[in-house]
Amino acid sequence: MKRFKARWLSFSAFAFDLFAVALAWMLAYVIRFNGPVPAPFWSSGLHALVWVLVIYAVMFRSYGLYRGMWVFASLPDLVRIAKAIGVGAVVVVIGSALLQPAPVVPRSVLIVSPMLLFLSMGGSRALYRAAKEFYRYGGLVGQGKPVLVLGAGNAGANLVRELKRSGEWRLAGLLDDDPIKQGREIYGYRVLGAISDLHKITAEMKVEHVIIAVPSASVEAHRRIATLCVRAGVRAMTLPALTPLTQGQAFLSRVRQIDLEDLLGRDPVTIDTQHVEALLKNRVVMVTGAGGSIGSELCRQILRFGPVQLVAFDVSEFSIYRLNEELRDKYPEVSVVPIIGDAKDSLLLDQVMGRYCPHIVFHAAAYKHVPLMEEVNTWQAVRNNVLGTYRVGRAAIRHDVAHFVLISTDKAVNPTNVMGASKRLAEMACSALQQGAKRTQFETVRFGNVLGSAGSVIPKFQEQIARGGPVTVTHPEITRFFMTIPEASQLVLQASSMGHGGEIFILDMGKPVRIADLAHDLIRLYGFTEEQIRVVFTGLRPGEKLYEELLADDETTTRTPHPKLRIARAREVPDSFIDNLLPWLMQHRVPSDDEVRRDLRRWVPEYQPGTSPALRSVGSATRAS
Repeated sequence: MKRFKARWLSFSAFAFDLFAVALAWMLAYVIRFNGPVPAPFWSSGLHALVWVLVIYAVMFRSYGLYRGMWVFASLPDLVRIAKAIGVGAVVVVIGSALLQPAPVVPRSVLIVSPMLLFLSMGGSRALYRAAKEFYRYGGLVGQGKPVLVLGAGNAGANLVRELKRSGEWRLAGLLDDDPIKQGREIYGYRVLGAISDLHKITAEMKVEHVIIAVPSASVEAHRRIATLCVRAGVRAMTLPALTPLTQGQAFLSRVRQIDLEDLLGRDPVTIDTQHVEALLKNRVVMVTGAGGSIGSELCRQILRFGPVQLVAFDVSEFSIYRLNEELRDKYPEVSVVPIIGDAKDSLLLDQVMGRYCPHIVFHAAAYKHVPLMEEVNTWQAVRNNVLGTYRVGRAAIRHDVAHFVLISTDKAVNPTNVMGASKRLAEMACSALQQGAKRTQFETVRFGNVLGSAGSVIPKFQEQIARGGPVTVTHPEITRFFMTIPEASQLVLQASSMGHGGEIFILDMGKPVRIADLAHDLIRLYGFTEEQIRVVFTGLRPGEKLYEELLADDETTTRTPHPKLRIARAREVPDSFIDNLLPWLMQHRVPSDDEVRRDLRRWVPEYQPGTSPALRSVGSATRAS
């Protein structure tokens, strides 16, 4: 039944077009003679119309004019019509010259009739589509939520075309920073002004929703526009860049809500996959702290490069269970070995490395929460972060592991807290181990905060907003570096493929972000005002800095082939460093917090607990915003 209906519609369209040929041909005669046509010319024209109809019928079928549906008629259909009519008109001229009807077909008829035919065929299809769309969508126009489109380029134009048919949205206009486009119209909708005028225009027009349609713009431009939207108090959505997976997909279906990453504006990371693949493909890879935020993402990224086996080592049973289930589901072809164990357990480490013989070990196991490690748990932080690193490193040397990569932190630079000092001490332990290692290369990768990591400030803010506030920030001027977890993990892999032993790689963290601005933006991002959810400043916590650094004062950096990686040449450690450090780490007592801080100052001279300029400048920081 459906096939019969389709054939009937195709035949009807074909018959209409032939009728249009006849009408255009006869109307051209009327125009030529400016009214009544002399009988001889009329008779000659009707006789010629027979072969003219045959020519155009063949052209229409040859150019596939009936494969498309009139309700979706568009520019490609008009191009096909133009080609068919153009070629048909040329053949008609040739036929007229060869057949020489008497009287001859006037030249003006041969020129005017194709023009009339194109207008009738193209116009009828356009009218049919307009009428059908008005019937389908006309009753919905003006009933949806008002929305502005930011960007009047190709993506914005395509979005406008889809919004015209939407019952959910009512397009109020467009904004674009290009002065040439301002004041112009796209499909009947005006470009009202610049994107920088967003706050004023949305307030005047009472618009609460915008769609950012600049998928090809730079990351910095995206960040600026997303920030303007959040601070204008509108609910913003964005149209991501077109990818092979989304080609052909409707523009509206690809629109998503803007998120925190849009506000931070991180450039996408590109890595030298060839070198990373050479390091990991068909190798056994071991990750300690594999259940954590960075460790688990490292495992995901590593498996993209085809290792023969992944040893996932973590002290948390639940984290390893969850990771193991995920990786087995996504990468069933790779053997994943889940190991529950403590990084300080030398016997277990020897057993695991002796059995699986990893080519490279990523050591991500660490205690990283500054306030928790600053009081009561100071000795646990030192033992886990330093002794754990030493024992995993020693096991790697004993079992001829080719590469050992320590995941460090920006808090290891001029540390003011126990966690940062312990990570700096772990870096120094790796430097000392490198001096005695013959086959194992030790590299350290140092970076700042990652979005969404366990214990980071972002999940805390999100929970506080969900509870209705207030959102607590320690100090109005505190800043931090941020990057995404996948970005950090990819750069760790890139750094590990470039190391020759002993380097400290510094990841490009971009510009530091004021945490107070981040809190305000998150509140607006979730649709609240600062009157509904307040930001309260509570004062810096023990060991906390106003700002973080990625390099110590007397360290220098050198460039690498990758633009987001630099190498810091850290201070050398004495040959006796490990021999002196181990007795302290393995003492049979738990020293007090003050003792731990005192001894850390001996091992890490730059460690200054509670005396950084940031802490001295705090004073009384508690106030509400």
